[in-house]
Amino acid sequence: MMKQLQYGVATIALALVPGAAMAQSSDSAVEPYVGVSVGYHDLGLGIPGDNGGIYGGVAGADFPVNGPIFIGVEGNYHFGDGAIDNEYGVAGRIGYKIGDNSKVYVRGGYQEVELDLVHILGGNPPPGADDSDGDYLVGIGTDIGFGTSPLRFRLAADTISFDSTRLTAGVLYAF
Repeated sequence: MMKQLQYGVATIALALVPGAAMAQSSDSAVEPYVGVSVGYHDLGLGIPGDNGGIYGGVAGADFPVNGPIFIGVEGNYHFGDGAIDNEYGVAGRIGYKIGDNSKVYVRGGYQEVELDLVHILGGNPPPGADDSDGDYLVGIGTDIGFGTSPLRFRLAADTISFDSTRLTAGVLYAF
C-alpha cells in the first residue's frame, strides 16, 4: 500500500510539469534550480533521540502561471544523523514571486524517511522491524535572491503528516 502511495504522489508531481508548461504565457520561461541544504528533523515520537540533522540537496523547476504566481515541482534527498539514516521526497509548490529573484511558497508532496532504529531504540531492533516510514508532506518556504545573482538563500519549514517538524536552510543556484 505504501509503495502504491509513493508511486501515486510521484505520478501526480510529474503530471504537474506538462500542465504547468502549457499554462505558461508565451513570454515566460521555466525556472530550474539545484541546491544544497542542511536542516533539523524532529520525528515527534516523544522519546529521547527521535531527531537528527539532515544534509543533502534539492532540484526542481518553477513555471510562471500568471504574473508573479508560479507552480513548481521539487525533489530532495538528504543523508541524516541521529535517528535518521536518509530521507527523500517530491513536492509540488505554488507561490508568489517577489521582484526578480525572490519567492514565497507553500508546498505539498510525499516524504520517505529511513530510520536508524539502533539509535532510536538504543540497541538492535527486533527481527523484521520496519526501518522506514513515509507520508504526506506540507510546508512553507522562501527563496531569497540577491540582486541579479543566480544564487538564492532558502528557508523552509515542513511537517510530515503533522507528526514531525522539519526545518531546512540552503543555497540554490537558479538557471
